[in-house]
Amino acid sequence: MIQEMFSKVLQFHDTMRKRTDYRMRDYPLMQSPIEMTLLLLGYIFFALYAGPRYMANRKPHDLKSAMIVYNFSMVSFNAYIVYEFLLSGWGTTYTWRCDLCDFSSSPQALRMVRVAWMFYFSKFTELLDTVFFVLRKKHSQVTFLHIFHHSFMPWTWWWGITIAPDGGMGSFHAMVNCVVHVIMYTYYGLSAAGFQKYLWWKKYMTAIQLTQFVLVSVHISQYYFMEKCDYQVPIFVHLIWIYGSFFFILFSNFWFQAYTKGNRLPVPSQEEPKMNGITSDGDTASSKQQENGSTNHLNGFCQGKVKEV
Repeated sequence: MIQEMFSKVLQFHDTMRKRTDYRMRDYPLMQSPIEMTLLLLGYIFFALYAGPRYMANRKPHDLKSAMIVYNFSMVSFNAYIVYEFLLSGWGTTYTWRCDLCDFSSSPQALRMVRVAWMFYFSKFTELLDTVFFVLRKKHSQVTFLHIFHHSFMPWTWWWGITIAPDGGMGSFHAMVNCVVHVIMYTYYGLSAAGFQKYLWWKKYMTAIQLTQFVLVSVHISQYYFMEKCDYQVPIFVHLIWIYGSFFFILFSNFWFQAYTKGNRLPVPSQEEPKMNGITSDGDTASSKQQENGSTNHLNGFCQGKVKEV
């Protein structure tokens, strides 16, 4: 029976390798789903067991310098991805309506394939968010939702760029997500550097997230009202619409609870010790702000203290 299961795994591996878009096969982590799945399972194991066990009898690491470098590196990386998305079609030849996948080997198509992989790879670099939490013993921020998002996003994107790396209208949400990350990692970097008192716009982070989901949902919804749109992988359209709409509802609920009803984190009875200028129980002026700019919601989930998407 074990031999039969192993044979089926090898057969599935061979099928996926043949199915992978020929333009994507030579990129790292794209040879099969096995490598990236093992990497993500290792991440989950570290975040939930190995990391906390290693830190159990150790003091939190002082990672201020590392977090500053990391956050501003992510700003640069995401800004470059946005730039490449624009030059690969969104700022040149795309109509912003029914833009089809380009399966050719034209220079623009290959450029879109490359930036699609870079966005996919950026999801792995974002796993360092969790590493910082664990090494600084901020275990309350490593919630189920945090782990689920950081592991599920790269896993699903592998399947997307395997089938259609030049995703046409299906790549819009990736570009918008990178724009949001430029803003958010800028905030996180400045916050880690100790400039919290100058970050007057921190309360608008929620509005930025809501705007992201509105843009994504409205753009992809065009597909349902066009007389004809021969988008090659319509299942991606449905999934993107569900994603955008679902998280818009959840994030709107967070906005209502935090800003309309005024539900805030409890004010500590005694002043908490600060690290990098931010209290461990949150900045009550912003209601939800945590160290390194992290907040207590993930794309609208109001459970636990985790970093935004």
